[in-house]
Amino acid sequence: MLGCSTIRLQDYENSWKTYQNTRYGFEFPYPSGWYEMKSDNNDGIMFISPKKSSVQIRGWAGNQIVPHITGDIDTKTPMNNSNFKNVQGIPGMITVEIGARESLITLKLSQNRIKYYWQGKAPSQEFDDYYQFFYYIAENYRLPELKIKDIRK
Repeated sequence: MLGCSTIRLQDYENSWKTYQNTRYGFEFPYPSGWYEMKSDNNDGIMFISPKKSSVQIRGWAGNQIVPHITGDIDTKTPMNNSNFKNVQGIPGMITVEIGARESLITLKLSQNRIKYYWQGKAPSQEFDDYYQFFYYIAENYRLPELKIKDIRK
């Protein structure tokens, strides 16, 4: 019987919380009751399922290195190489990596010289059960609202 153990979003109805990052301003929903592990430099967080520690979600951000300083030119910007939009309509890239033991879904967004990331991880044999759950969280990963002065930079 395939899909019998699929994690349903309804299972978490009325039990979602929102993580808000104070350093970079991003936020995303996570199920209440999941264990949290904050980073030392406040650039992100990881949540671990209380039912299975190998199921995790994490979000983080970091400043982009300016290409003219490093000599690197990144032609793959989210604007010209996106396959995803969050609920705010911000384009990004979402990828799925299926490994022998664990699998990942990773979201990458960038805005105002900051790169934002979100990732869901589960054992490969169970990843399909978590896919919709992970995708829902990725869709609801929000970036800080841009102000007029930010757009002019």
